[in-house]
Amino acid sequence: MPTIIEDFDATRITNLGIKFDGDTASTPFGCTGSVEGETELLELVKKCEGVEVKKRSTPQKMTLTISAHIKVAVLRDVYGLSNEGLQPGVYAYGADSMSKPFVLTADVIDEFEDVTKLIAFPNCTSSTGLKITIENGADEVAEVEIEFTAMIDDYRKCYYDAFIDELTPATADEYVELWHTNFTPAMTRADFVFPS
Repeated sequence: MPTIIEDFDATRITNLGIKFDGDTASTPFGCTGSVEGETELLELVKKCEGVEVKKRSTPQKMTLTISAHIKVAVLRDVYGLSNEGLQPGVYAYGADSMSKPFVLTADVIDEFEDVTKLIAFPNCTSSTGLKITIENGADEVAEVEIEFTAMIDDYRKCYYDAFIDELTPATADEYVELWHTNFTPAMTRADFVFPS
């Protein structure tokens, strides 16, 4: 009998990974403080004699805000900093800087029930430019806040999740590993077969 999770209280997010287009595996994002997401909806409204009688809303994209201590290489790729044509160790940001598209994955944990949910945003891009904030005399190192846009993928989805306990036991460990290292929307489909 398959396991069904009925209650889930998100208490922690961890294991955030980012995989840029062209990479063969995810890179650890950094030390995550918080992740917040909001969906932008397209509303289709039918009016009869000036009064709304029907409404249908469909998701178009999500805006994600992440606060974290982000790894240097990840931050450079997110904002499109480059050292092309520059001295070794020198990176620049400007009019030709392009953010690379990426996949974002993480674990969301319910510490009360000891349950882990895998989440993935398959088609992301940075939606803000480079921000710098430095405070002398602070008693705590500030987290960097970045805003991303999670767009619709080839299957018209912008978010995926899965409870580890609800996965097929025989392949659960392999599936979790693949989710974190090389997530693709195709691996969520019913006809997906693990590579041999």
